[in-house]
Amino acid sequence: MPPELTVLTLAALLQVIQYVLMVVPANLELGPGKTLGPRDPDRLGKPLVQQVSRPTGRLIRALDNHFEGLILFTIACTVITLSDQSTPFTAACAWVYLIARVLYVPAYAFGLSPWRSLVWLTGFAATTLMLLAALF
Repeated sequence: MPPELTVLTLAALLQVIQYVLMVVPANLELGPGKTLGPRDPDRLGKPLVQQVSRPTGRLIRALDNHFEGLILFTIACTVITLSDQSTPFTAACAWVYLIARVLYVPAYAFGLSPWRSLVWLTGFAATTLMLLAALF
């Protein structure tokens, strides 16, 4: 398996870990009546993310952010793999993305500013460089 797909698989597992890190405190804070219910806006009053503690809200937003970043990273890995353009450079970019995403979780959870944004930018830049490498 190309290294980019290995990293993509690990990034997906990171997503699973982030989900667990978010869902446990969210369920403890909100209770099953809200988390297992249909989440109709008229029943909730306001979005669930606004009803949890600040740290849990940050974990929810970090998870959502990884979903967004994972879309572009998946495209980059797919293009590199299907076009048989895996190189040490693209593999390094993939690893940089994953390391940045791992660091992003505590940076966001603990509100480390401006580090959270710099870590995010590092992962985004690595993905962008992979996409550009596929074109040249």
